[in-house]
Amino acid sequence: QANQRSIYGLHAVNARLWQNPKSITELYIQEGRNDARTRDVLEKAAAENVRVHFADAARLDAISKGARHQGVAGFIDASKNHVHLEDVLENLSEPPLLLVLDGITDPRNLGAIIRSVAAFGGHGVVVPARRSVGMTASAWKTSAGAAARIPVAQVSNLNNALKDFKKAGVFVIGLDMDGDVELPELELASEPLVIVVGSEGKGLSRLVSEHCDQIVSVPMSSTVESLNAGIATGVTRYE
Repeated sequence: QANQRSIYGLHAVNARLWQNPKSITELYIQEGRNDARTRDVLEKAAAENVRVHFADAARLDAISKGARHQGVAGFIDASKNHVHLEDVLENLSEPPLLLVLDGITDPRNLGAIIRSVAAFGGHGVVVPARRSVGMTASAWKTSAGAAARIPVAQVSNLNNALKDFKKAGVFVIGLDMDGDVELPELELASEPLVIVVGSEGKGLSRLVSEHCDQIVSVPMSSTVESLNAGIATGVTRYE
């Protein structure tokens, strides 16, 4: 099916069972696995009425395309991977702190970003529907379970979403090498805030930059030209 995606690994599968079990279409458990973490997955799957099969290692290897699956793999309906932005906004505590991704296409970057949002505080991640990575199995796995706690909303028009944030009184800052201010001097850090991160290569798109209240750069040694988006996000979230 067009929307069907694989999911594998104990962290990723367990996180999905807690956050969005209805998106799991079926799970496969490797025959002979009886460790505590596998039993936890089985119990949670049974409680959520997820269909479970027992299969040999070759079947799980095929589902995960050779990646390390830890004896647990399955399929999800990718059309149910994301929440609505309105749901994120309705459940915000004050002051809201959100992350918006502009042109991030590597699922491992997305997973690392979600992990940093969970580690340093944050209420959600927003990604555009086009020219952007979504919540793939690789992103779930890289997040190391953080995707179970951090909602990821998908929007059809990123610029309109930024306008709506600003109308609601949320400041929008963009990360870029040529910022108006360096991160330690940022005075909006305690305000209702949206942080926009672009791709490592292209950075922020022109229209997205125009919708930012301030462009912020992360000070670095002169021997380094740029930071990976996931690392830049972690540094900024900590600040």
